[in-house]
Amino acid sequence: METILPIMNQYTEIETCVECSAKNLKNISELFYYAQKAVLHPTGPLYCPEEKEMKPACIKALTRIFKITDQDNDGILNDAELNFFQRACFNTPLAPQALEDVKNVVRKNMSDGVFDNGLTLKGFLFLHTLFIQRGRHETTWTVLRRFGYDDDLELTQDYLFPPLKIPPDCTTELNHNAYLFLQSVFDKHDLDRDCGLSPDELKDLFKVFPYMPWGPDVHNTVCTNDRGWITYQGYLSQWTLTTYLDVQRCLEYMGYLGYSIISEQESQAAAVTVTRDKKIDLQKKQTQRNVFRCNVIGMKGCGKSAFLQAFLGRNLMRQRQIREDHKSFYAISTTYVYGQEKYLLLHELFADSEFLSDSEISCDVVCLVYDSSNPSSFEFCARIFKQHFMDSKTPCMIVAAKSDLHEVKQDCSPSPSDFCRKHKMPPPQPFTCNTVDVPSKDIYIKLTTMAMYPHARLRCMCTCNRCTFCVCQNFLNSDLLHSVKTKLYTAVLNRHVMQADLKSSTFWLRASVGATMFAVLGFAMYRALLKQR
Repeated sequence: METILPIMNQYTEIETCVECSAKNLKNISELFYYAQKAVLHPTGPLYCPEEKEMKPACIKALTRIFKITDQDNDGILNDAELNFFQRACFNTPLAPQALEDVKNVVRKNMSDGVFDNGLTLKGFLFLHTLFIQRGRHETTWTVLRRFGYDDDLELTQDYLFPPLKIPPDCTTELNHNAYLFLQSVFDKHDLDRDCGLSPDELKDLFKVFPYMPWGPDVHNTVCTNDRGWITYQGYLSQWTLTTYLDVQRCLEYMGYLGYSIISEQESQAAAVTVTRDKKIDLQKKQTQRNVFRCNVIGMKGCGKSAFLQAFLGRNLMRQRQIREDHKSFYAISTTYVYGQEKYLLLHELFADSEFLSDSEISCDVVCLVYDSSNPSSFEFCARIFKQHFMDSKTPCMIVAAKSDLHEVKQDCSPSPSDFCRKHKMPPPQPFTCNTVDVPSKDIYIKLTTMAMYPHARLRCMCTCNRCTFCVCQNFLNSDLLHSVKTKLYTAVLNRHVMQADLKSSTFWLRASVGATMFAVLGFAMYRALLKQR
């Protein structure tokens, strides 16, 4: 040992020295134990012997773990949080006396390690330094690996990107448990309880991330308050948008937040629901999805961007304050369709030509926007519709933007109203965001309704789609009722007019019975439709 000690002092990477003998079987089991320990629980990535303190990478990882475990964000780990941490990492809780012993050890060695009977960040880091100095590296490594770290103290790819199979024509959404988790994260960092995240609160929320995931364009993608801070609804909307457009990035973000640990799930893939194939929804004429995508198409300058921002409750005056480099091509918020809360995702497409890619065509509903004050604006929408959507099953709506300005006659023929009538679409919907108050959301509700029920070719004459007039008008103009009327009329005409004497009292009796049956059937269908709505 006298020979080896100077070597150990010279080379600090040597962790353990064991005197053994194969002949006498001396310390053989100890040799293999320390060799295994040096490989599985190395000291090098965690601790610097010269400075007798943990390395920066280890401190950074343990700080993230502390912030995730500190579920009320008060800067200390109380007994409940320490017990949760103990169960998550070691599958066993600490006895009350054991908790007090741990805090007493910290108190004896540092003055600010315990505060208000809870463990501070400094105390938490000191505790792990003590474990390492006493040779209990496995304790710290168990914690690090439970929270997704590898031997280089980097989060593993398996932890950040768990496997998730997504079949074609399926979408991804967050489930109820994921929204509850995100709600708890929001509440944890909304310190002033104003239902909005200030820049400092948002920065604090993302301290567990290696980088800032949201850019300035987020504030023009979701709802904000009067101060420009992301609201609770906007916060959930942004997570919904990320899940829908890039589910792998959502899994990564949820991993940084520690979803699998806090929610006690195998991985953050448990937070995502993969919807069924859209073709099945069309066959069954119902959907279980909660997020619907609307592609907004129109020529440059027709008012597409204003249409998106109006969905977020911003009139033209507020929109003029948006910086050019902070603009977003997406807008997402909630709408209510027959009492159900749904997310509508608007995507502005820059179709400089008539060619659209498959990804640009793929959506739940199409909104074709034209400038009602520009005589050449509607022609572009008509060409886009005929080329890409006339024979598709995707419902389309035409919006006459800038309706507050003087409407001019469009150069193309037929007119927008005749075009919609010819192709069995709702009439052009007037829209303006040049208002004093918040722009109306009626048009967005109708878009969501069309996305939810693409099979129901309803031609509503107003924009509410909820009033009695709209319900009756939709029923009278529905394809189902027209097909029933045609079949009954054909059956009665073929059976009676061609074979019976028109002057016969029997014919008129049968005609009366047929008319009565048709009226009863129509009333029953009307009641069923009202009940469904």
